[in-house]
Formats: sequence, structure tokens, C-alpha cells
Amino acid sequence: MLDGVPQVTDRGKIGGGRPAQAPSTTFRRTFVDESIISKIPLFEGMSPEEQEELRAMMTQTTLRRGETLFNEGDSGDRLYVLLSGKIKLGHASPDGRENLLAVLGPGEIVGELTLFDPGPRSTTATAVAPTDLLSLEHTQLMSFIETHPTLAKDMLRALAQRLRRTNTALADLVFSDVPGRVAKALLDLADRFGSTTEDGVHVPHDLTQEELAQLVGASRETVNKSLAEFVSRGWIRLEGRAVTLLDIDRLRRRAR
Repeated sequence: MLDGVPQVTDRGKIGGGRPAQAPSTTFRRTFVDESIISKIPLFEGMSPEEQEELRAMMTQTTLRRGETLFNEGDSGDRLYVLLSGKIKLGHASPDGRENLLAVLGPGEIVGELTLFDPGPRSTTATAVAPTDLLSLEHTQLMSFIETHPTLAKDMLRALAQRLRRTNTALADLVFSDVPGRVAKALLDLADRFGSTTEDGVHVPHDLTQEELAQLVGASRETVNKSLAEFVSRGWIRLEGRAVTLLDIDRLRRRAR
């Protein structure tokens, strides 16, 4: 699927060492504010009545950073929609190293593949920040889709958009050098999670250095070298698990 040369981390061993922990929270039926549903891209095309019907079926859960939503190989019986926070999707190699496939944010869906291709989960989904999610059981969702086919079209469109990002990332692994991939990853994170400030675009990506390296498909040392170069040129400012992009134009040129 997406990008990422597997890297070994103490906390990133999904397939080996200590198994990933299940969420400590449980799914619960809850009131979901109408404005939340209407702002989720997947449901924007639905009428208020359809949104109300769907909202009545939903349950909500909260994850702390590092908690696992589901593990690779689990049976899939729920679709999730992120309300807040971030989820990383990872794939484990046989020796326990993690390949980070994607980072998803508010409004994006998780676990939709099993709707169209029943089978075990192909990735492990882990919160990289405190995260709130809504979920639907697959049987409920499929019943809803039968009478509301527009939702199926919207879901397929969302899948196509993610596949397009995957194809672009695979091409970057072949044709782009590491600094170019780092620049492109920072711009993508800024586009999805950034906010404009007086001196640039602040991006709270919530990723460790190791996770950022996995995202661009390179070693941590090589990625850190690229980041240090960008800092020295005045293009970015590093701030823990965040970065401020100071020179968007030069980053875009480097990403080409």
C-alpha cells in the first residue's frame, strides 16, 4: 500500500514483542450533535432526515494516545469515523517491524475495506493523539446503504481518494529522493492538519521522529538530516511533535 520502509521502534512493534493493547474504553450509545455529522465530508450530501437516522445508530468511543482501535488480523465488524485526533495505520512485518501506511484525521473513515472485501483487518489502527470516533456496525451500515445508495457512492469516492494518495506515495518512493519526500510529507500534513499563524503554518502532526521516518519511507537518521537542512535554510521550525512551515514556496519546489 502506502509509503514507509519498516523501522524498528520500542513502541512500534505491532507484530512482535508485547501485543498491542485494546482500547480501555467501551463503545457506548451517545447523543451526537447534529453539526458534527453535517460537517463530516462523507455525510455532507445527506439530507437532515438521513443524518438524523444515521446518527441514531452511532456509538462513540475515545482513545488515549497509544491505544489501539483494532489489530491487524482482527475480524472487522465496524466502520469508524474520526471526530477529532489522529489515527495511524500500520502493517507489521514478520520480524515485528512496523510499516506506517497512513495518518488519518477528523472526518476520515477507518475500517471501510471489510465492507466491500470481508476478511480480517489488514492493518493495525493506533491513536497518535487523544481521539474521538463514531462507529457503526457493518450490518447496520449495510442496511442503511440499501435504502440510501448515495452513501455507498460517497464511500467509494473516499476510497478512491485514498487510493490516489497511495499511488502518489508509491511513485514518490521510486522517483523522489528523501529530502523531496520529507518536504512533500510536511506539505501534506500541513494541508490536512495545519493552521495559519503570523510566521507560517503550524502543523501539530503528533508523530515521533521514527513515525515521521516511516511515513516517508526512509531511516530516522536520513530524515533527521533532511529536517536539519530545512531548519538551517529557514524553511521550517521544529517544535517537538509539531512543525511550523516558514517557507511554503521553497518546500514546494523541493518536493517536486
